[in-house]
Amino acid sequence: MKKVIIGIISKHLDDKLIRPNTYIRDELKDAIYSNGAIPIGILPPNQIIDYVNHEDEKEKFLKLDNLLSKKEEQNFKDAISLCDGIILAGGIYADSYEMWVSKFCYEHNIPLLAICLGQNNVVRSLGGTTKLVQNQEKHLQKYATYVHDIDIKKNSLFYKIVKTTKMKVNSRHIYTVDKYADLVPSAYDDDGNVEVLEAPNKTFFLSVRFHPETLCKTDQKHNTIFKYFIKVCKK
Repeated sequence: MKKVIIGIISKHLDDKLIRPNTYIRDELKDAIYSNGAIPIGILPPNQIIDYVNHEDEKEKFLKLDNLLSKKEEQNFKDAISLCDGIILAGGIYADSYEMWVSKFCYEHNIPLLAICLGQNNVVRSLGGTTKLVQNQEKHLQKYATYVHDIDIKKNSLFYKIVKTTKMKVNSRHIYTVDKYADLVPSAYDDDGNVEVLEAPNKTFFLSVRFHPETLCKTDQKHNTIFKYFIKVCKK
């Protein structure tokens, strides 16, 4: 039986290095393997187009037009065509090609799961905006297992996945959603910030603010996100 192939969009480690690196975090790769699918890395073009630098807490918005050459776009399309679903990972830096991938998946109804900074890419790719979160010392708990609860809408896809109206999540971010075009919020944190966004008119187009890959080995609700995503991709 053919296994599901999940493409993880590789990220640049640091755009200030003379010899930059691309990477995928092990816990995200392991979350795919442990649920019976095969993760593959989708490598970006050589150029680095950093548009969010968390260290400076500034945002530089780039237009989607002309970010990639036609050849680079085709390389991405060919790589994505090998996959049954795509993941946009979290991280410190976001490259603008991640916005291109997000919009491409949305327009072609390719299953996509976006995590933390990946949610920023999804929001911006569809014309939305993000903002610095208030009470950052609460939300940027890099090594905490749980930080706060989220409240989940019952009529949402996310509720269908986790089967609860409240669950505990981790938190390591300084941005939150401001405006979200073409997307619907399905969960909020206890400060009223959007935690989960989905596109009801797509097969699977879901973004979460927390990091389920960190908790999936110890919390079945977090693991179910990957399990359900892979199940949809299998179809």
